[in-house]
Amino acid sequence: MENAQRFRAAVEGRDLAALEDLFTEDVRFYSPVKFSPFEGRPMMLGLLRVLLRTFEDFRYVGHLDGTAETSTDGKEAPSEILAFRANVNGKEIHGIDLLQFDEAGLIKEFTVMVRPLSAVEAMRDAVFAGLVADGLVPAPAEG
Repeated sequence: MENAQRFRAAVEGRDLAALEDLFTEDVRFYSPVKFSPFEGRPMMLGLLRVLLRTFEDFRYVGHLDGTAETSTDGKEAPSEILAFRANVNGKEIHGIDLLQFDEAGLIKEFTVMVRPLSAVEAMRDAVFAGLVADGLVPAPAEG
């Protein structure tokens, strides 16, 4: 899939501008640390900006392609899984990016799964701090 290759090249090159036209307007991002998805292209791009700052030594280490049922409509869609490795605050992460495409080849759903739990927790804290710093989510209320 051409857009999967473009996505991979943009992430590996840390080129946010190259990512802008790869997503549907209503893209949904399913995070390993939040039940409900992040929604919309502006949020997706903001989240990717934070992730690219947060992950150290990020690299894709493999890929699989095929089809998978989407969460949105329950229909099978062309899909690609990109396996990755990275570090966050000294914790090694193993994970996958599941990209699901619409009829035009744009990414309509993006799901990330990572392990181990200690790395998930480090990622959650670092990404949340980045989202707050960038004004994408509100800071927690003090109390």
